[in-house]
Amino acid sequence: MARQTTPKKTSRTRYSDEYKSEALKLAERLGVKGAAKELGLHESQLYGWRSKARQQESTSDAEQRLQAENARLKRQLAEQQEELQILKKASAYFAKQLK
Repeated sequence: MARQTTPKKTSRTRYSDEYKSEALKLAERLGVKGAAKELGLHESQLYGWRSKARQQESTSDAEQRLQAENARLKRQLAEQQEELQILKKASAYFAKQLK
């Protein structure tokens, strides 16, 4: 009877954000293949890190635009609320005059 063996589980190595950014800088200078070989990583890891970093950069730009738009809309809302209060007071004043 053949004995079944369970495959060994290997733990994943976690790299810090600082290490990833330095690895990406090296990949820009040497190319992904050279950087991966020098660091002992798979090329796919560097490509994944690079795409994730680009996505975060573009998200940051989008978030900044949304924050600016949000601030503009808040100012506009405050101005319109102020105008509405003035119109309410004016209508109350003229309503008293008509009586």
